[in-house]
Amino acid sequence: MGGSMMSEVYENNNDAGLFSLAITNNSPVQAPIISSYNDHIRPLLDTVDRLRNLNVMKEGIQLPTIVVVGDQSSGKSSVLESLAGISLPRAADTICTRVPLVMRLQRSSSPEPKICLKYGDKSYSTDEEHITEDICTATEAIAGKFSIKTKYTPLELYVRRQSVPDLTMVDLPGITRNPVKDQPEDLYEQVSAMIKKHIEPQESIILNVLAATCDFSTCESIRMSKQVDKKGERTLAVVTKADVQPQGLLKKVTADDVNIGLGYVCVRNRVGDETYQEVREKEEELFKKHPFLSKIDKDIIGIPVLAKRLVEIQAKMITRCLPDIVTKIDEKLGNSLLELSKLPEVITCEREAWMTFTDIIRSVESLLKLLIIQGDYSEYPDDVNMHFSTRLADMLSKFSNDLEAQHQSGTIEFLMDEIKSVTRVIEMEKLTEYTCNPEYTTVCTQKIAAQANFVNALSSNQSSLTLAGFGTVSITHLRKYPSQLLHQAFDMKVSMTAYWSIVVRRIVDSVTLYLQFTVKNLINSQFQKEIVGELGGGGDVEKMLDESPSVACKREKLKNSIKLLKESKEAVAAVLDQNHGHGYRY
Repeated sequence: MGGSMMSEVYENNNDAGLFSLAITNNSPVQAPIISSYNDHIRPLLDTVDRLRNLNVMKEGIQLPTIVVVGDQSSGKSSVLESLAGISLPRAADTICTRVPLVMRLQRSSSPEPKICLKYGDKSYSTDEEHITEDICTATEAIAGKFSIKTKYTPLELYVRRQSVPDLTMVDLPGITRNPVKDQPEDLYEQVSAMIKKHIEPQESIILNVLAATCDFSTCESIRMSKQVDKKGERTLAVVTKADVQPQGLLKKVTADDVNIGLGYVCVRNRVGDETYQEVREKEEELFKKHPFLSKIDKDIIGIPVLAKRLVEIQAKMITRCLPDIVTKIDEKLGNSLLELSKLPEVITCEREAWMTFTDIIRSVESLLKLLIIQGDYSEYPDDVNMHFSTRLADMLSKFSNDLEAQHQSGTIEFLMDEIKSVTRVIEMEKLTEYTCNPEYTTVCTQKIAAQANFVNALSSNQSSLTLAGFGTVSITHLRKYPSQLLHQAFDMKVSMTAYWSIVVRRIVDSVTLYLQFTVKNLINSQFQKEIVGELGGGGDVEKMLDESPSVACKREKLKNSIKLLKESKEAVAAVLDQNHGHGYRY
C-alpha cells in the first residue's frame, strides 16, 4: 500500500439508499442517512456470516453468497485486490486459488487495518506485507502443493479497514483446460465441479470476471454460469483490462450478446507496483479522457461503482432470502427434534436396564399374542411377514407337497420298487396298515378298478398305458414277471398310494397341532423364562442393552444438528427483531 490509503465518500442514492465510492485525499466522510443504512446492512451481513461460521449449509440451508468466477488470467485477482485493498497471490502459469477463499470485507472506522486468516480450527492475524505469503501457506496446508480441494473447510480471509465496502465473497479457482507442471490431469473437471457446487444454488450471486481482450461468448465462465442461471438474473459481469483493448468494448457491454441480467461494470486493472489510490485515479482518468472508453455510461465504470452494485445486490438477496432461511431452519430443527425423540432412551444404571428389559419382554409377548394367538394383524396390515397364520399355512402346504413328492420319487419304471419289496413287506403291511378314514377304501376301490385294464395291456403289444390315479406308465419291462407277482405288486401300489395320502395329511395335521400348542405354550408361560435363561441368570442385561454404535452415532449427529440449528435460529431471530424494530420489512 506504500502508506497510501484509499478513502471513501458516501453519497445519498434516492433509489436504493446505497452508497457510492469516490477517491479523495481526505478522511472518510459518511452522511447520516448512509450511517442509518449501514447500521441496517451490517447486522444482516454479520448474521449471514455467523450462519456460515456455524456451517448451517451442511444442513442443506443455502446462504446468499457472492461467488467470483472467471477464466484463468481474466483479471479476477486484480478485481478482488481493488475491492479489498490488499495483495493476493498471483502467478501467470498456474492456479493460485486452489480452495474456496471466503473474503469478508468489513468497513471499519479505525485507521489501522486488521487482517485475519482462518481455516479449520486455526486462526491468526496477518498484515498487508505478509498476507500473500500467509494465504499461500494456508492453502498448501489445506490442499497440498498442487491439488484442488473442494470438500475441505474453506480458507477465510477477514479484512477490516476504512476503505472497503461491507461485502462477503467466495473466490474460486480460475478456469483452465490445460494443466501445467505438476497440476492434476483432471484439473478442469475438479475446478468445474467446485464452481458448479457454489454457483448452482439460487441464493448465489455470480460475479463473472471477463477480460476485455476476449470474446465473451467463448468464455468458459460464461458457459458455466449460463448452465445454472440461463436468464442471467443473478449474474453480474465485471470487465477487466479495459485499457488493454478499449476499442469495441462499448459495443460488447451494450449489445449484451451473452445475456448478463445484472449488467456490466468496466474496470482498469492494477499495474505493477501502483498503489490502490493511484489505480483509482488512473482508472477515473482513463474512462474520462480515452476516445473510446469515455463514451461508456458512467454508471457502469470503475471499482467504486462495482462496490456499490455488489453491496446493493447482496443486500437485496439477503433481504429476499432471510424469511426462507428462517422457515428452513424451523423445519430442519423440528425434524431433528422429532427424530431424536424417536430414539430409545439412554440407559444409565442397572435398575433402568432391568426395567427396560422387562418392558421389552412384555411388549414382545403382547405382540406375539396379538399376531400368533389372536390372529390380529391390524398393526401390520401390509407386512405379510407378520401374518403368522398365512405364513404357517404356506409352510405346512410346502411340507405336505414335499412329503408327497418324496413318496412319488424313486425308480422311474412303474411297479419296480413294489416288485422288489413285495415278498418281504407284504405281510408286515397287512399288519401295520391301519386307518379308520373311509377315504382309504374309496380310493382303493377306484384305483383297483384299473387293474383289469393293466392286465389286458400286458397281454397285448402296448408299450405304455394310461391308468386312473397313476397317469401314463411304461409297461414293457413288466412282461418278464409272473402274473401273480404283478397282481400283488399292483395291489400294493394301490394300497400304499391310497394310504400315503392319508398318512401325509395326518402328519401335517399333527405337526400343525404340535406347532400351535408349542407356540402358545411358549408365549403364555415359557417366554420370559426362556429369555432370562438364555442370559445365564441375567448378568449380561446391561451389556445387551448398551446402545449400538450406529444409534449412538445417530444420536450424537442429531444433537449436534439441533444445537447448530438452535444457534442459527437465535442469530436470525435477533437480527429480524432488530430490523423490524427499525421498520424494515422482508
